[in-house]
Amino acid sequence: MARQVWKDAAVTKKRCTATPHAEWVLMYRKGLSRKKIAELTHHDVARVSHHISVAKAADPALHAEHAAAAKGSAAHAVPGLKRLYQVVAMVEATGRYPSRNAEDRAERELAQWLRRRRRDAEAGILNPVIGEGLAALPDWQRKPREAAHQQKWQDRLQELVAYRAAGNPWPRTTLTVTGQERELGIWLRGQRYKYKHGQLHPVRARALDAALPGWITGRKAAHTRPQ
Repeated sequence: MARQVWKDAAVTKKRCTATPHAEWVLMYRKGLSRKKIAELTHHDVARVSHHISVAKAADPALHAEHAAAAKGSAAHAVPGLKRLYQVVAMVEATGRYPSRNAEDRAERELAQWLRRRRRDAEAGILNPVIGEGLAALPDWQRKPREAAHQQKWQDRLQELVAYRAAGNPWPRTTLTVTGQERELGIWLRGQRYKYKHGQLHPVRARALDAALPGWITGRKAAHTRPQ
């Protein structure tokens, strides 16, 4: 019995110290009531209230910001605010941004909305309220194709790291080599070419230095004899 009481207390403590839901805090900060937040996000008012209470304890100025926004009704007058909340909720739930090629129509509409907001930001006409909300999302202004290209580069880097960690020498690109070694060799040769011609982004160069020391010289270093 005592163990169960201790367990229940631990669970309660964990809930009380949980990180507040970022989306709900943003909505509250923009003037929406707990009840309205619960309606928009399809959650219980009690749960929303708990997260807001945790956030207010961590940020004493939160209540004042909420009151000012609610009084001026500024949040309710901003077009697209509901879309903003939906995008933030999706990114937090799935870890990805909405896709224009998704089967779900609602997701495609969110992708189109976000695409227009990126254009607004580039043109310097993005609504400040929307911009502040989107700023909570990492790299939200990066276009999907750019993000996919970066992810592909990271995947190839990790593949080469695993290849070397398995005890393999630097991959080659000769005609007799096939499969994974040749693919990695061609990729690595491309990185070396870009580096030598000043075309490799410094962030990528540092990532290669940290993950694969000696990547620039590769096999050449192994054949270099001390003078």
